[in-house]
Amino acid sequence: MSTIKVKDGTEIYYKDWGTGQPIVFHHGWPLSGDDWDGQMMFFLEQGYRVIAHDRRGHGRSSQTAVGNDMETYAADVAELTAALDLKDAIHVGHSTGGGEVIRYVAKYGKGRVAKAVLISAVTPTMAKSDSNPDGIPMEIFDEIRQGTAYNRPQYFQDFTMPFYGFNREGAKVSQGVRDNWWRQGMMGGIKAHYDCVKAFSETDFTEDLKSVDVPVLILHGEDDQIVPYELTALKAAKLVKNGKLITYPGFPHGMPTTEAATINKDLLAFIKS
Repeated sequence: MSTIKVKDGTEIYYKDWGTGQPIVFHHGWPLSGDDWDGQMMFFLEQGYRVIAHDRRGHGRSSQTAVGNDMETYAADVAELTAALDLKDAIHVGHSTGGGEVIRYVAKYGKGRVAKAVLISAVTPTMAKSDSNPDGIPMEIFDEIRQGTAYNRPQYFQDFTMPFYGFNREGAKVSQGVRDNWWRQGMMGGIKAHYDCVKAFSETDFTEDLKSVDVPVLILHGEDDQIVPYELTALKAAKLVKNGKLITYPGFPHGMPTTEAATINKDLLAFIKS
């Protein structure tokens, strides 16, 4: 297995395939780099170098009790990109990974990053607060914490239904997709998953979005039941200097998997533009 050891001793697992311009994929909570299989294969065949890591506490990386916050996630990515000497890279983040991307690009990306992509991303911020009055009430995130901490196997099974829009009338449910989500989730550390809820719900990425100069593509499903696009994508698109927004009627949160053909086509067009 390919791993690097970051400064606090945590081992970060990664996949690094192919040659050409690098595309780095950042996964969502509570998953792993495997969630990008449909993109890794597609862009590898298009002649790109594709890289996907497992965030600390997730997948095959160390099951950390500390550092499960956005600041450390971005610092880990900075160590990985330096170790692999990535330049002119495109960073693509889904959900929590979108937050990780914009924090990394804003803080560490100068001279290394060509473009950024935020898919179903948690940016600029999710939780309701004085500065975000139309955000999601904290009780919702407390419920996610409760389910993760005390009923994780069943809670993660149930979470796949709204994640992929499989709870919608007429949806074609894929048991394999559900099982693969659960497999990835259960590989990770419960403490890291619990802590990450705070990271994805309460971190404010407003200043990160404002400060990024590279082109940013924002993709979001209009039937996202996990990260509503009105609270995130529409706001994020107004904050970036050089952004492009595409929303998809009826697409769910997990659209990189269920709608891979559409997402890959739009990603490729943006990368080539």
